[in-house]
Order: sequence, then C-alpha cells, then structure tokens
Amino acid sequence: MEYNVLPDTDIKVSKICLGTMTWGRQNNEAEGHEQMDYALDQGINFFDTAELYPVPPRKEEQGETERIIGTWFKKTGNREKIILASKIAGPAGFTQHIRTDKGYSKRTIDIAIEGSLKRLQTDYIDLYQLHWPERNTNYFGKRGHDYVAGEVWEENFEIILDALNDHIKAGNIRHVGLSNETPWGTMRFLQAQNENRPKMRTIQNPYSLLNRTFEVGNAEVCHRENVGLLAYSPLAFGVLSGKYRNGNLPKNARVTIFPHYDRYSNEQCNKAVDLYHDLATRNGMTLTQMALAFVNDRPFMTSNIIGATSLAQLKENIDSIHTKLSDEVIAEINEIQELVPNPAP
Repeated sequence: MEYNVLPDTDIKVSKICLGTMTWGRQNNEAEGHEQMDYALDQGINFFDTAELYPVPPRKEEQGETERIIGTWFKKTGNREKIILASKIAGPAGFTQHIRTDKGYSKRTIDIAIEGSLKRLQTDYIDLYQLHWPERNTNYFGKRGHDYVAGEVWEENFEIILDALNDHIKAGNIRHVGLSNETPWGTMRFLQAQNENRPKMRTIQNPYSLLNRTFEVGNAEVCHRENVGLLAYSPLAFGVLSGKYRNGNLPKNARVTIFPHYDRYSNEQCNKAVDLYHDLATRNGMTLTQMALAFVNDRPFMTSNIIGATSLAQLKENIDSIHTKLSDEVIAEINEIQELVPNPAP
C-alpha cells in the first residue's frame, strides 16, 4: 500500500480508502467485518462512513453502517489502527428521518457527533465532514448552479467552524473536512478559519473518468490552499468496471437494484465507457484497473474511496494501487476526455 499525509497534519492515510455505504443494505454485518479485515490486512488504514449510510437512505437502516464498524472495533480492538472519517447529513428531503432540524447549527452538530460516536463505539472521529452544503448549489449530480428566487439561507461558515472546534477541543473529533462542495464554498470556509477555528483539510467529491469536473475549479483550490481530495465514485457506481456495457444489468448490482442511480448511465457515458474499455484492453489492463489507477495518482488526490459488495471486487479495487499508467495511456485518456468531456454531472 502507498500512503499520503492528510494535509497540514502528521497523519498518514492509505491512498486507497475503504468506503462503507453498502453495509447494512447490500452487505450484512458479517460481510462488512470481512471487508474491514481484508482491507486492514492489505495495508488500508483509512475508512470512510456517514450517519446517513447505508444508501439509498431509509429510516429502518439509518446509522447501520456506523454500527457495523463499531461492532468490528469492539470485536477486534483495531480502533487505533484506523483513521476514521464520518459525516453529518445536511438538509434534504431524504434526511427527514434523521433530524427535523437539518441545518448545520451547533445543536445539530452536537447531536450528530454524539450519535455517530455511540454507534461507532469510539471516543473520537479522526476526520469529520459536512456531507453536502446547506445552501442551494450544484451537488449530487447537478452540473450547474441554479438561481433559486427567495432562497432561505444565511451564511454561517463561522458558526459551523466554531461548533466543530468545540468538539475538537473536547477530543471528539480531530480534523474537519467538506464533501460535495464547490470552489466558492470551499474558499469561504477557508477564509473563515483562524487560530480559533479549524481548517477544512479535505474535500470529498465525485471524481472519475466520467466526471472530472473537480479539475475545473476545486483542483486549483486544493493546490493553492493545501486541501486534499477524497475521491468518491471512482468507478461511477460500478459503470467503469464495464459490467453494464451493452445493456447488461447484472443481478444484485447497484444500478440494477437501484435504477434511479442513473447519473452515469446516459448515452454519452456509455460511449465514453466503450472507448475507455478498448484503451484498457489494448494496454493489458481491465477497465477497473485503469479507471482506479488514473484516480489514485492525480496530484490533488489524498485518498481514493473504493467500495465493493464482494471480496473479489474489493481485491481488484485494492490491487489497483499496483497499476501505474504510462504517459502514453494518460495522453489517450485525455484524448477521450476531449472527445466526450465529463459525460456525467
């Protein structure tokens, strides 16, 4: 395994992070424990979860993923071997079952952290993230910013950082980060930090061969401000494994079970996947290996969040750390990107 340093800290995290959002819905507790055992054995020391998980979110299962991680910590005693990240859910119709007061206030942050710590059976979370912005903006598959007349939102960046800092001082969390955030939001949080307010050290956004929009603005923010990307959906809901090519719908696969997860299923995505598949094949790789290897070594990358519903998938995903792309392959990837630019929002 290879490691990066969490920006502006002395914490080393594996370049591949274990994603957990299927545990409690597509994977049961025993399978989650098996994945954590295997990942740790392969040198992965970074796990990412959220109070929202598993997804798609339902009231009956909310927090189940964190609970599964917590029972693994209790069973194995491995808490100190893991850099643990979690998230507070923001306002949305699909989070009504979590809290009726869904904004990022001191009260909701207090409640969310207390709940996560209890489910995770730990005294602290290493990296605590805001799952998505409170304000109306382009996250979760929205490519552009929509202007909404009469939007009810007041800037509260300082209030949020003050509330998070209280938990840092109390030892409940160590560092903080963002998720599904825009360059404007990231910069506003960075401007609001001071000696009494923590810096947002990471941003967890989608990034893959089908969605490189992070490069447009956020990549420069990461570079200039020393913020690290935690890339999620590097295989685009599994579309970049190639298993959905030619209209295939494998049994028990995510897009098969949840067809509304169609961000990566349009005609342009299908065209790009075929081109990337041919490129990988010509160079002796699987599409999965090439797609993950591309994400692993981007200069703005801190860690690549992979997820799997089987150990075979998990093994291939983790093994991508050993695949290095030549300059020629990267040049051809960029040619395809120019031909079919960012087909997924």
